[in-house]
Amino acid sequence: MIVGIVAIAKNFAIGKDGKLPWHHSADLKFFKETTTGNAIVMGANTYRSIGKPLPNRLNIVLSRNSSVDRVPEIMRLSDKDEVLDLAQYLTRDIYIIGGAEVFKSFADHIEKWFVTDVPDDVVEADVFMPENFLDDFTETARRDLSDGLHVRTMQRWKD
Repeated sequence: MIVGIVAIAKNFAIGKDGKLPWHHSADLKFFKETTTGNAIVMGANTYRSIGKPLPNRLNIVLSRNSSVDRVPEIMRLSDKDEVLDLAQYLTRDIYIIGGAEVFKSFADHIEKWFVTDVPDDVVEADVFMPENFLDDFTETARRDLSDGLHVRTMQRWKD
């Protein structure tokens, strides 16, 4: 299954100056628990902001530029189609973790979202999710974290 996972502010902000615009340990713990043992797909900028491969996950970095770190823990693929081809052979879920262009690229393929709502407006944010990104999804579960955060599980509507 292809799953999107994102934390968003009230104004749909997801990034500022190449980083997350907040630090909530409860959200980071949820992200780790949810993605461990699975594959994660990110753009090169998201990978650079994290700074290292995340342990116990298949780290896939989308980039046509071969300057992305050549380390054994990173699989560099050129585009969405290569990820979709690989998905046929994986026995684990694929989590799309960002950034905005990667989310946009996979929008039609994401079957489920985990959306952490951050109770802030990030005034100087420079990366946002589109306000309609969940239009084809229905909330199927909600989990409260600490610090006023909650995670919505959103499933794509089935015809």
